[in-house]
Amino acid sequence: MFQINPLTRKKLARFRSIQRGYWSFLILIFLYLLSLAGELFVNNRALVVSYNDELFFPTYGEQMSGKDFGMDYEYEADYRELKNRFAREDSKNWVLLPIVPYGPYEMDYDSEDSTGFSPPSFRRSHFCGTDKTERDVLARLLYGFRIAMTFAIGYLVLTYLIAIAAGSLMGYLGGKSDMLGLRFVEIWANVPFLYMVIILVSVMPGGWGVGWQVSSLLIIMVMFSWTGMTYYIRASVYREKSRDYIAAAKVIGAGPMRIIFKHLLPNVISTLVTFAPFTIAAAISSITALDFLGYGLPPPTPSWGELLKQGVSNLRTAPWIVISTVTALVFTLTLVTFIGEAVREAFDPKKFSTYE
Repeated sequence: MFQINPLTRKKLARFRSIQRGYWSFLILIFLYLLSLAGELFVNNRALVVSYNDELFFPTYGEQMSGKDFGMDYEYEADYRELKNRFAREDSKNWVLLPIVPYGPYEMDYDSEDSTGFSPPSFRRSHFCGTDKTERDVLARLLYGFRIAMTFAIGYLVLTYLIAIAAGSLMGYLGGKSDMLGLRFVEIWANVPFLYMVIILVSVMPGGWGVGWQVSSLLIIMVMFSWTGMTYYIRASVYREKSRDYIAAAKVIGAGPMRIIFKHLLPNVISTLVTFAPFTIAAAISSITALDFLGYGLPPPTPSWGELLKQGVSNLRTAPWIVISTVTALVFTLTLVTFIGEAVREAFDPKKFSTYE
């Protein structure tokens, strides 16, 4: 059974005692979980439809056509229109819509005052206004946050997996293996990251789904981002392998893999943990910057960078786009920075012993 050692418990307790970082962590986790369940709060599909004494759940169920609810068309039902119809008919049928009844891809040209950009309106439930194609800004912010956070977590995991594998082997084996590996890492680290990402993204075939596009961009960025963490892992392992407990493990017959995973990595975990929040922040900033430059996710994928680009291009016409996007971006990065500072302080080796 997995058990947390006493030293790690002390570090976690220290992290919880740093209120600013701990509450930032809870808020960020809450917001991410909220975005994962975003369809319950921001969506153009109804949560519940009661029609002819039967309940339907379109949000996570199958697509329902207008004819299923007595409308005269075959395509997917417009639940806002359906709700208004039921209200006019004064029947027992009813529709429960999310707080923001718009999807991130939906263009709301239903209203008479739709002119391309619409300012925030509580009457139309566009709480952060709309963009140039009348898509709800709040919906695109929420789904863009979900994509950015998922991308950042995937980036963190993949980068760390490669860095741990390469850095541990180089640091533990040493000698020619370390020298050759280090030369390769140095050469690879000097490949111009931004230019290579832009070139590879620009030649990717279009027409892929959002999942494939996000995965492809993630793999491309990880390919050129793992080298920095590898240096730290290698140095930490190189330092730790000279300790007496590693010599003792070798004497009792422990193999290289057991020594690396059972003894070395647990003692270099502080390096990994302290860099994790800043890696998350770098990933969010990178995908936002690439989307802003037009080399990130393809339209009409919800993206903070794309919203920021629209807002900057139409600053006088639609200032609410820049205000809402910059506010969301700064708030998220501030939370991550507070978490990073707290983690770094909590896992500071000067506070506790580095090994028992």
